[in-house]
Amino acid sequence: MTPKKKKPSPKSKAPKAVLLGVGLDRDDGHKRITTGEQFAIFGGSEETHGRMTETVVKTFEELKARRKQLHQVEPQELADILQKSTPR
Repeated sequence: MTPKKKKPSPKSKAPKAVLLGVGLDRDDGHKRITTGEQFAIFGGSEETHGRMTETVVKTFEELKARRKQLHQVEPQELADILQKSTPR
């Protein structure tokens, strides 16, 4: 008798994509971590961490406006969205 192969669950078939932000300018001793369903931001000064968080939030708002998921965007399109979403 041949063993039956398990069908992959629907979740395992879904494409995976996440944004990762790493701030390297922390000098105040605080450990800052902000996570979401499709992103994680680690470190940075208070200002840097805040800018990265704002950038990610605006990026996902723009993706939603374009009716796209993170895994559906080409790298250049994502780079353009990130640049547009970064606070000045």
